[in-house]
Amino acid sequence: MLDVLRSLQRNAPVQFTLFALNLDQKQPGFPADVLPRYLDELDVEYHIVEEDTYSIVKDLTPEGKTYCPICSRLRRGILYNRASALGATKIALGHHLDDAVETLFLNMFFGGKLKSMPPKLLSDDGAHVVIRPLYYVRERDVARYSRYRQHPIIPCRLCGSQENMQRQVVKDMCKQWDEIQPGRVENIARAMRNVVPSHLADPDLFNFADLEPRLRLLPVSERTAG
Repeated sequence: MLDVLRSLQRNAPVQFTLFALNLDQKQPGFPADVLPRYLDELDVEYHIVEEDTYSIVKDLTPEGKTYCPICSRLRRGILYNRASALGATKIALGHHLDDAVETLFLNMFFGGKLKSMPPKLLSDDGAHVVIRPLYYVRERDVARYSRYRQHPIIPCRLCGSQENMQRQVVKDMCKQWDEIQPGRVENIARAMRNVVPSHLADPDLFNFADLEPRLRLLPVSERTAG
């Protein structure tokens, strides 16, 4: 994503400043030197935030539950606070098309909501705008480009340490669909941009209660006489 934004910074017909922000969550064995060394080589402004969210997540997550919900809320809060302190007007996250599709199914299967993540989001308090520049890009294309560019890869030892995570189950499901019918995941992503509220069932999005026929049908006797 940083490569994409730097390219846009050079070529897009708009001007903007750019800096990288990374959260060191104090996970055991985290290679804290890798990212700063890489960003120094690129001569990119960056900020490393050190917060021991690892211990907090481990303490607050019930046995058998996934770390992701608490971890993501903590990371988001830290990110928003630091963005405000640094005067950032946009927060760019690296979610891609597969993330959006997987989140759609996770919310459907386990939350009972037809909900995913948008390409652009205003935070609940109205103070931050989140953008996702890779929103329409497949994960496999991001991975292929990353291998070509030889980006440093830093794994997450929180979610990566848990087996049978539901997101991984959904990811495997989408992978199987891709193998059975190439393009199916892209079609699901396209469907999220072509919503027809009148053909769903949410009364807050469509007024089903007041539906009435537009044309008055004549009684059978009148139609026969005519």
